[in-house]
Amino acid sequence: MPAIIQVEHLSKRFNDINAVDDLSFSVEQGDVYGFLGQNGAGKSTTIRMLLTLVRPSAGSIRVFGNELSSHRAAILRQVGAVIERPDLYKYLSAYDNLALFARMSGIKAKKDFLLEQLRMVGLEDRAFSKVKTFSQGMKQRLGIAVALVHDPKLIILDEPSNGLDPQGIADMRNLVIRLSRDRGKTILVSSHLLSEVELMANRMLILHKGKKVVEGLVSELLDPSRSVVHVETDNDEAIRTKLLQTKWSRFLQPGGNGIQLAMSKHEVPALVSDLVGMGAGIRRVDPAHSLEDYFLSLTTQPGHVDAAAN
Repeated sequence: MPAIIQVEHLSKRFNDINAVDDLSFSVEQGDVYGFLGQNGAGKSTTIRMLLTLVRPSAGSIRVFGNELSSHRAAILRQVGAVIERPDLYKYLSAYDNLALFARMSGIKAKKDFLLEQLRMVGLEDRAFSKVKTFSQGMKQRLGIAVALVHDPKLIILDEPSNGLDPQGIADMRNLVIRLSRDRGKTILVSSHLLSEVELMANRMLILHKGKKVVEGLVSELLDPSRSVVHVETDNDEAIRTKLLQTKWSRFLQPGGNGIQLAMSKHEVPALVSDLVGMGAGIRRVDPAHSLEDYFLSLTTQPGHVDAAAN
């Protein structure tokens, strides 16, 4: 079975800024796929390319096994998305908003169906309240109900927890989990919060300055028994090439500066010994205690945020 989303060598330039740089990843059926990165990492630009709102500079996107550029209409009929804050009619009720968007999608939805959609996102008690009286969290959940009204196979959520209080964040997280578990939806959700991705995603990708840093199963990437080791030598490119020919190749991670390996801290002495044997001029070996430490070390250094790339 083909991947739900298959992105290969995707790039987007805005003048002299590489917003997305040679990005490849795949989302499998049933995944809650966490798309993680600080503001300016390129998450929103990538999502806009997935929704054909931005044209790629290079690369390819396949969705449901078909090329997005040549099957746009058919693909987007099976996709639901909430990009930033949902665009709702604040003087209409939640029910009337949902009914209106259903009609715009060509769906003849009965009252019971619309109320069930509102129940699913926890708004059944406010179905006939005007949206202008809603909290931001309630608006976000109504936006998801709108995105689901045509029963899409794929849901794309861009920073759905932005601007929410702790209860709103928890409600949003639980909704994403229910959509995956109870409705069988495939979900791509972007966030700058590692803790949220850890709690709701089964697979994840870290994006930094438009480049993929790491991708894999959340359970493996966030394994507390493993560290991410950052190595700097006098010739990183040559040493990386040598490492690819050794047992260390399976630990190598893409992206970032220098050389990164995801491995147990107990294996570090053997790695250093082998690096010395290769003739590497070692400048630094720095094991991070967790992927979160590694993520923060990459994404919170001064000068590492390009707002135009988001």
